[in-house]
Amino acid sequence: MSKLYAPLALALSAALLAAPAAAQTAGKGAKKLYCWNENGRKVCGDALPASAADAARTEFSAKSGLATGQVDRALTPGERAAAAAQAKLDEQAQFREAALRMRERAMAESYATEADLRRAFNERIALLDDTIKAAQLSIGGLRQSLISLLRQAGEAELSGRPVPANLTGTIQTQHAELLRQQGLLVNHRQDRAEIDTELAHALQTYRTLKTPGAAAEGGGA
Repeated sequence: MSKLYAPLALALSAALLAAPAAAQTAGKGAKKLYCWNENGRKVCGDALPASAADAARTEFSAKSGLATGQVDRALTPGERAAAAAQAKLDEQAQFREAALRMRERAMAESYATEADLRRAFNERIALLDDTIKAAQLSIGGLRQSLISLLRQAGEAELSGRPVPANLTGTIQTQHAELLRQQGLLVNHRQDRAEIDTELAHALQTYRTLKTPGAAAEGGGA
């Protein structure tokens, strides 16, 4: 039967009229009807043209007229690339999560008591606190040095003298180092903020491993 560009009711009627012929080919598979949108209008037929191969469509049984399946439209190249990229990101996130849980489990199994686990985290916390203090002192020193250098450059300009090239280069170097140190301080502070969450997870894992059910009863850290 040729394709019918008509509403579903007409397509079904044509399919029913052709029932004797369809019965002869029943062994070859159930006959289907398709409905899809084409140029803003609904089109139905017993064959899917090449122009509609990538379109969203609904499939119907020619025998009963009931919908048997729904096929979404094919993704565009851009959508496929975005989906592949997102799938890769999801896979990486799952890998990181699994690796974190493995590290927590291994760490929890390495300590005899909860106090030992807390002590290990406290050592990391103390180290991070010292690192933050050192970074703050370094930034303060760089800031004062840069202010002094800028003052020298300003005095030279106010006196009508050119700013020495070596002074300009030193100012640029000091400023770049100040920005780098400030960026490191932000990272150190973020690590310090996240370690409390890590400790809570580690304690929960430890309690679950050592005493099943204790994590739910004991709550957080």
